[in-house]
Amino acid sequence: MFLKVSTLFLGRRAVVRSKHYSFRYLHYVQGQEPEPKIREYFYFIDHQGQLFLDDARIKNFTSCFKEKDFLVFFFKRLRLNESDRYADEFPYLSPCGRERNFIRCDDKPIVYTHLIESDSGETLLSFGGAGNAMTTEFLPSRICMLPNTGRVYHPAPAKVGGIGLIKSSLAIELSKYFEFENGEDNPPTLFTWKGEKLQLTNDLIDLMDKSPLEIRELLSNKN
Repeated sequence: MFLKVSTLFLGRRAVVRSKHYSFRYLHYVQGQEPEPKIREYFYFIDHQGQLFLDDARIKNFTSCFKEKDFLVFFFKRLRLNESDRYADEFPYLSPCGRERNFIRCDDKPIVYTHLIESDSGETLLSFGGAGNAMTTEFLPSRICMLPNTGRVYHPAPAKVGGIGLIKSSLAIELSKYFEFENGEDNPPTLFTWKGEKLQLTNDLIDLMDKSPLEIRELLSNKN
């Protein structure tokens, strides 16, 4: 059996005084067994919410995971990686029995992809690529847009860092209903939803510069 060893480039850090650069690489093997009967796998979530094996050479719709039962199982167990393994490089973890599934992402691990109307008329956001099998309540007054990137965010569970990304195609649709009272160089302040003009809280913006762990602690203290 041949094992595929993957190398992940983790960026460059400049040392100003000596004008030298240091490079960090991470080596791993999919399915490696660091201790008896424990296996480790490594995944990547892109900004469209698609899930891939981290070392997949081509990452597109044809190579992402699509089986809904697996996606529900995987995302329901998603949490912050507070273990002593790969926490810097893979800040999220989805444990499954004797398997450790380490996850890194392009932006946020929760990406909301569709709006769904429930039978009761409630508007829900779908995530994880699982359609109506994984949803959360849509909170229109709490979405926010960062002017420097144009990306739109919505609250997510505290256990995954409290902030979810809204998929770009959905964000474009929603952005039609933003109003910028302070100019377009600043976050929008108003959002019209189902005929009602809502004042945006923009509370997520204050969390953007904090780590997922710091956000979880802040949200836990509020509750």
